[in-house]
Amino acid sequence: MRIAVMLRTLDEHGGIGVYSRNLVETLLDLDTRNEYLLFYRSAAALGRYAGRPNASEHLLPAASKALWDQWVVPRAARRLGAELILHPKFTVPLLTRLPVVMVLHGADWFLPGAAQFYGRLDRAYMRLFMPLYLRKAAVALSVSQLTTDDFVRIFRLPPGKVRTVYFGAARHFHRVTEPAALAAVRAKYGLPEHFLFTLSKIGGGERKNIRGVLEAYAQLHGTIPHRLVIGGRDCERFRDEYAIPDSGWGRDVLFPGYLDQADLPAIYSASALYLYPSNQEAFPIPLTEAMACGTPIITSRANGLEEIAGDAALLVDPRDAGEIAAAVRSVLADPVLQARLRAAGLQRARLFSWESCARRTLAILGEVAASRGGA
Repeated sequence: MRIAVMLRTLDEHGGIGVYSRNLVETLLDLDTRNEYLLFYRSAAALGRYAGRPNASEHLLPAASKALWDQWVVPRAARRLGAELILHPKFTVPLLTRLPVVMVLHGADWFLPGAAQFYGRLDRAYMRLFMPLYLRKAAVALSVSQLTTDDFVRIFRLPPGKVRTVYFGAARHFHRVTEPAALAAVRAKYGLPEHFLFTLSKIGGGERKNIRGVLEAYAQLHGTIPHRLVIGGRDCERFRDEYAIPDSGWGRDVLFPGYLDQADLPAIYSASALYLYPSNQEAFPIPLTEAMACGTPIITSRANGLEEIAGDAALLVDPRDAGEIAAAVRSVLADPVLQARLRAAGLQRARLFSWESCARRTLAILGEVAASRGGA
């Protein structure tokens, strides 16, 4: 089977970029039977999979995302003999005759509180086009059972139209204990001996509940020796966005900037706990990474976070900074609780791997092709 993969998200730094890269790499590692046509919009991606016997790279320039999705990709897929199109995002080429498999990363646009995270035009676009995309797609892959249930309920979809396929943590995520490795990341990013850790990105502060994290830390400051580390490109801008003071507790909030993927296992391992009381999340990849590193986790009793965390995290109300602060205190003060969370996280992380994600995705692609008379 010849599978066209739409990869304009390949170099994104957020969750969709992480998903796209790991899924493609793992599919190419596991699947030697099928051929993958990798479609790029940016020349920066060329060469990433050069030399792979089961893949070919194709640069398809376009003036806009919509033009690329709806015109350029279908033409290239037809010209190159593709039998199926896979898009790791939610848009679908509407005019192609080929079966298309799309990926749903959450139903946030259609849930209460959507206006907090998305502008009016974005929400109008999704209300208009998502029904068309869902109707056109042969199957939609969903990142969590919560997301699957939301889409089936909101759009009254038939059973089997949306299939849950969990993400995972990359293979290099593991517990790091070597003192030299931990010292190296501390030196590289200016990390203190004792710190609480969270990840975010500019534009995602409200979704990641950075305000709640900061309010909780302000309550904790002076009672614990830990500083707060907020990782992510350009997150230093949160100082102005959330009016973080230059004195007092604000001096102990650190922004190391973009963190290399290769360094993240040591950073998770060096931290006292991973603090992720997000307001809205379908599949929180950082939770699987922190679990794989044996880091105690505090996350939200809400959305897809509870589904993924299971018993491997302490759950809190993301709207209650006092409860978040109390949870941090309880973890830091209780070595037995820390050990339980570490062990539970390492155990639960085994449920979420890119290999299992790729194998389930491949099985569904095969079902779609077979139903259309393909390989």
